[in-house]
Amino acid sequence: MPKLAINKRAKFDYEFIEEYEGGLALTGAEVKSAKAGHVQLKGAFVTLRDSELWLRNAYISPYKPAGNQSDYDPYRDRKILVHRRELNRLIGKTKEAGLTIVPFSLYTKGRIVKIGFALARGKKKFEKRETIKKRELDRQIREKLKE
Repeated sequence: MPKLAINKRAKFDYEFIEEYEGGLALTGAEVKSAKAGHVQLKGAFVTLRDSELWLRNAYISPYKPAGNQSDYDPYRDRKILVHRRELNRLIGKTKEAGLTIVPFSLYTKGRIVKIGFALARGKKKFEKRETIKKRELDRQIREKLKE
């Protein structure tokens, strides 16, 4: 599964509770652009609208060989395709206080473009500091073991 885009900030800002994957409804030119790696998930989020999941604020640049696409919006909302029971579970879980749905990766599975997203809880500032401290400690241990 080649990764097309990763939201590194998501793991730092959120604590993942459950991970899901879903298909992404894209136009032909968007698929080609995404497979070329012209995607950014920075600042992207998932919303529930009319009992459907929507990816918002994800950037997919216009596909250059497709010519002039004057009415193309690279930040348009894109529908996420999931099974009904997964959707119902997500709707129930997001009603809980403090839980949200965060996209963390975009990848291909065969010919299909998939999105990985997670049910997550936002981290507090002190939890982020602990994460940084742990990462620094692990790096120092790795350096000592190399010597």
